[in-house]
Amino acid sequence: MSNAAYPGSDTAVVLAADSNQALGIGQFAVDFLAGKLGPGPDQEVLERTQLFHTDAVLCGTSALALGTNAPTILAQEALSYPDSDGATILGSNVRCKPEKAVAAASSAVREWDSNGTNFGFRPEFSHTAGEFGHNDFYPVVIAACQQQGFDGKTALKAMVCQDEIRGRLAEVFSLKTYKIDHVVHGGIASAAVYGALMGASAEQIECAIGMVVAHAIPWRAIRAGKQLSDSKGASAAITTEFAVLSMKRAMAGFIGPKDIFRNPEAVFRFLEPTTEGDARWSESGDSPFDLVLSHSGSDFAVMGMHFKLGLYEHQSAGALQGVIDLLKGNPDLAAKGAASVDKITILAYEPAFGIIGNPMKMDPQTRQSADHSMAFIVSSLLRKAFHKEELEPGFFNRVESTDEIWKALMLSPYDYHQDRIFDDGIRSLMGKISFKHGGPEYDAKYPDGIPTSLVISSGGAEFDSGFIMYPAGHARNSTADLRGILDHKFRMMSLLSVPEGHDPALLVNRLQRLPELDTGELMSLYEFELAVVPDYE
Repeated sequence: MSNAAYPGSDTAVVLAADSNQALGIGQFAVDFLAGKLGPGPDQEVLERTQLFHTDAVLCGTSALALGTNAPTILAQEALSYPDSDGATILGSNVRCKPEKAVAAASSAVREWDSNGTNFGFRPEFSHTAGEFGHNDFYPVVIAACQQQGFDGKTALKAMVCQDEIRGRLAEVFSLKTYKIDHVVHGGIASAAVYGALMGASAEQIECAIGMVVAHAIPWRAIRAGKQLSDSKGASAAITTEFAVLSMKRAMAGFIGPKDIFRNPEAVFRFLEPTTEGDARWSESGDSPFDLVLSHSGSDFAVMGMHFKLGLYEHQSAGALQGVIDLLKGNPDLAAKGAASVDKITILAYEPAFGIIGNPMKMDPQTRQSADHSMAFIVSSLLRKAFHKEELEPGFFNRVESTDEIWKALMLSPYDYHQDRIFDDGIRSLMGKISFKHGGPEYDAKYPDGIPTSLVISSGGAEFDSGFIMYPAGHARNSTADLRGILDHKFRMMSLLSVPEGHDPALLVNRLQRLPELDTGELMSLYEFELAVVPDYE
C-alpha cells in the first residue's frame, strides 16, 4: 500500500496490513535512527519528548527514594548482575546487565502511575482503537545508548521513535478489549528501538518482536481483583526486560517467529480474524490493521500524549478539572469545608467507569488500588482544598487561575500513604460520591477527550462543572499553563528524590539537558545520590 491511501502522510512510512509489519517496524527503526527517512522530528516533538522523559525519571527517582517495594527489589536484583559493558540504574553508577537495568528503571518510573499516557486516537486515518499506554520505556533507550557510547541527542531521537511505534500501535489495536495489558505495544517498540541502537538488522528485530508477541503476552489479570499488587506497576518492566533479552538472543542467532502480525495464531489475528470461518487459520491472511509511522515533521504520536499533573489515574483527570473549576468559580465551597458537602455526582465514559469506578475501588486498602479509585482520588483533592492549614488564608478568593489551584492541590505520593488511605475525612467524602456511567453521549467522545461532568451538592445548591473534555495536561487542552504546572510537579518529585540539603533543581536541570549531553555525561545520567525516606511503605 502506498502513502496515497493516507492523505497528508508524506512524512510517514505506511506498513500495510498485507505486508510483513514486524520486519517493517524493524526497518523503520533502523532507518529512522540512521536518518535515512527524512529530516526527522521537529523541535516541538523533541521538546515534548524531553519533558515526558524528565517526568518519567522524576517519578522513578521519587519512588526509589521512598522505598517502594517492587522498584527496590528490582534495583537490588539488577545490582546483583554486574556487567562492565552494561547499563546503569537510577541512582547508581554500577553497570548491570541491560535487561536487569531496564527492568529496575522501568518499574520505578511506573510505580506511582504518574507519568505520561497515550490515548490511541488518530481520527484523520480512522485509527481510533483507544488503547492506553504510558511513557514507561525510556530506560531501554538509555541502556542501549550507554552500551554503545551514544550521546543525549541520539537518545532523545530514539525515544521519539519508541513512542511513535507504541503510540501508533495503540491507535490500531485495542489490547484492553481482550483483557490483555497495554504494555505489549511498548514491548514491541522497545525490542525494535533497542535492536536498532545496538546495530541489529531488521530481520533480527523481526525475530525479537516475534518472541515478544509469542512468549510474553500479559493478561490484565494483574489489574483484576479486590486490591492491586506489585505486578500491576511492574508490568512494563517485566515486558521490557523480556524484550531486551529477546533482542540479545536474536542478535546471537536465535530465530524467533517471523511475520508475527499476520500469524493466524498470534494475538492480533487470533483476536481479530481477517478471514472467515476455517480460513481464519490461513497463513495467507492480512494483519487486522495498517500501521502509519511518522518519520519527520510534527505529526508524531508523542504530540497526542497526556501529562498527569500529579498522582492520579489518567481517567480521573476530567473529574479533577471539574473540582478545580468549581473551586475557582465558587470559593465559598472550600471555605465551608467538607461538612457542607451533601453529595458529589460524577458522570464519565467507559472504560473509566469500569476501571476506576467499580465497587471494589470504593474501599481501597493499598496505594495501588487507591490511585485507581475515582472516589478516593477526588476525595483526596477535596481534602487538601478543605484543609485550610495547607493553603494560604483566602487562597481561593484571590487565586487568578486554575493553574495555581492545580499546583496548590497537586496530589503527591504522601496523599496515597496508608495514613491517607484510611483517613476518616477522606472516607467520609468517598461515601458521598455517586459515580455513574454517562452513557453513549460520554462514550462517543472518548478517546478524543476525557468526557466527564461533576456536580457538588451543598446546602441545597448544586454546583455543576459542565461537560469537560480536555482537562489540563491533555494534549488538546489549550488553556492551562502546562509548562508552569509541570515545573511545579518536577520540583515536588525532585524534592522527594534528593537528600536533605541537596538542590533538587540540579537533578531537574540534568534531565532537561538530555539533548546536550555528550557520551560521558549520558553514561552518568543516572548517577546521583538518592534520598532515603524510611517507613513510607
